[in-house]
Amino acid sequence: MNLAWQRFTLSNLPLKAYLSTSLLHHITVGFLSPCRQGSILMLWGDPIAAIILSTLYIIAPMTSTALVGVLLGTCFLFWVLLTVSDDTSKQNTATVTPIHLVVFLYWLIAAVATALSPAKQAAIKDLITFSLYIPLFFLCARVLLISRIRSVIITIFLHTSLFVSVYGIRQWFFGAPALATWVDPESSLAKTTRVYSYLGNPNLLAGYLIAAVVLSAVAIFAWQTWFQKALAVTMLVVNGSCLVLTFSRGAWIGLVAALFALLVLLYYWWSIRMPPAVQVWLPVIVIGAIAVLFTLAIAFVEPVRERFFSIFADRKDSSNNFRRNVWDAVFKMIRDRPVIGIGPGHNAFNKIYPLYQVPGYTALSAYSIFLETIVETGFVGLAGFLWLLIVSFNVAAQQLRRLRAIEQKDAFWLMGAIAAMIGMLAHGLVDTVWYRPSVHTLWWLMLGIIASYWTPVRQNHPQDNSPYSEVANF
Repeated sequence: MNLAWQRFTLSNLPLKAYLSTSLLHHITVGFLSPCRQGSILMLWGDPIAAIILSTLYIIAPMTSTALVGVLLGTCFLFWVLLTVSDDTSKQNTATVTPIHLVVFLYWLIAAVATALSPAKQAAIKDLITFSLYIPLFFLCARVLLISRIRSVIITIFLHTSLFVSVYGIRQWFFGAPALATWVDPESSLAKTTRVYSYLGNPNLLAGYLIAAVVLSAVAIFAWQTWFQKALAVTMLVVNGSCLVLTFSRGAWIGLVAALFALLVLLYYWWSIRMPPAVQVWLPVIVIGAIAVLFTLAIAFVEPVRERFFSIFADRKDSSNNFRRNVWDAVFKMIRDRPVIGIGPGHNAFNKIYPLYQVPGYTALSAYSIFLETIVETGFVGLAGFLWLLIVSFNVAAQQLRRLRAIEQKDAFWLMGAIAAMIGMLAHGLVDTVWYRPSVHTLWWLMLGIIASYWTPVRQNHPQDNSPYSEVANF
């Protein structure tokens, strides 16, 4: 059984041996390496890539999709440039992980779905867009191998999210016009301000802040000085408050899932040093405290109480009723094309959905990333997506176990990435803001963080062999 699991999760796949004999790898990787020594651009390639990534995560929540697309294209071109100029003779750090292989397989499934799509032209446009995110992951996984650059990029994201959250909280105090109907007009919360900051949509802002809240909590333990820890606490309070003030029920579910996952991971990390009695009672105390705080919030904060109970209102709540009607149409779409779907992206969805929609309930997506995956790429695509999640979390678990054994505190960012992904997936059960650039870029960043920790099974100690490891100091 253990051997079957290892094969299924690609745990023992001899990637370095395969790459050393791969003709495609030899043709594409390093064929311009002789030019590297004379190029300042290539000698400082990783720090320059870090600057590009940092720019992307600074502007993603505050700018147009077109500009984000330009930066994604820049990431693609620079990743290609770094890859073809790699010095393969000195490479002793794995640049391809099991996650890379499954990501590429998932892209192939999307390409096949595009080729077989009944709305081929629309699907091709969205396949091109989706294809830009794959090199983003490749570039993140490569650059974040350098622990200092990893810390700097995460720190820049956290400072950006703090700026976004401060503006969102300002909207709560001074008011902000609703740009769409986000609250049931018959509800007592119809006049309640739902903050949206620079992102223009409270659900989108909430999806963006899930990762920010989790990484803010992790920063309390990862950062070393008391000033840094105080800053991390401030970020946690501000980001968490802003997320709550979005009144996004799906994001609340995602936040609870993410924080619960983070608490489990932190307990696992520290349990090895705990006395037996503490190991038993600490989870009970923590869960009890959270339950009490949750109960008090529902009992005494009316907007929170009403939004919480509206989750169980079924079709009596307009938002719930809208999703139910969209899902009814989506199930019919899945029934007609269950194997490979209609092709990726909202353009293909917009072509096909009107043929199935309940009159009066137009939609741009399936309002669930899992249903959306089945609609776009069928159950084949869902299987590929689930395999990607399994392989990724398995890699994360293996590396967390390894880092725990050597007490490497850099593992806190790994725990944060795991918990953030779980929160995004939980939110994605009932919404599709996951596909928007400001959130989707964060998803690939979290996946890149996990991939950056991967080491081959027989490699016992991670090494940072880059000449730029001392370039970025936090």
